[in-house]
Amino acid sequence: MALRPTPGTLITLAPTGAEHQKADLPQLPTTTEELVETARRCEAAGAALIHIHVRDADHQPTLDPVLLKERVDAVREATDLIVQLSTGGSVHDPLQDRLRVLDANPDSCSLTCGTTNFGDDVFLNPWPFMSELYVLAQEREVVPEFEIFDVSQMYALQRLLDTHGLPYGGTVHLDIVLGVPGALPATATALHAALAVMPEAVTSWSATGIGRGHLPILAAALAAGGHARVGMEDNVVFARGQVVGHNAELVERAAEFARLMQRPPLSTRQARELLGIKDR
Repeated sequence: MALRPTPGTLITLAPTGAEHQKADLPQLPTTTEELVETARRCEAAGAALIHIHVRDADHQPTLDPVLLKERVDAVREATDLIVQLSTGGSVHDPLQDRLRVLDANPDSCSLTCGTTNFGDDVFLNPWPFMSELYVLAQEREVVPEFEIFDVSQMYALQRLLDTHGLPYGGTVHLDIVLGVPGALPATATALHAALAVMPEAVTSWSATGIGRGHLPILAAALAAGGHARVGMEDNVVFARGQVVGHNAELVERAAEFARLMQRPPLSTRQARELLGIKDR
């Protein structure tokens, strides 16, 4: 593997997602103001990158281009965080709408490397869509983060690299998502199975544990030299019987883990260097 050695930990914040309902979790940041407040607190707590899903005035998932641009600009103005937009949206969004996410000019975007079962739904990512999104990101100088939900998707990532060359910025960063019903379970064994077939071109990786798997995966990723993604998109329970009150709680705990492992959180500047992010 061509992994870049780093003494620190990239902490990614995924604050909202497309699944949880505001009515059930009033603390879920869904407005521009709430997202900015969350971004500021979590940057101070140790996050360097924010993975954004956008909600509309009714707090429902949306890929409205005006709202996407508004959120990107607001977070960029208020913080130094790397701003990453989800191109997954919700599992019901049309593929063409997902491609237009890049019109909002993010620093980074997610790029899921294959179709996967997603609970009772199907998260659709056919090869032509993946390929078009990859090339579009190259042209827009947006750095992709490759999302891996299953071991086979490592081979799809290799196919993208073989077909189109390296992404803009010259780095290959991926996030292994574990614990989605229908995909890889949130276990260290599954994580290491994915790592065993990771393409040689990968320069850095992180892992996401969904729900109760988020702490074991956080620990396993840090122990294996990876980075961390946390946030209410993936987990809304801080401890048994205790719901997360603010995304900053999860970032603070991840930062504490990282320091205990003698890999303290990367600054936003260090994270930009790690991922090859351009100044915008």
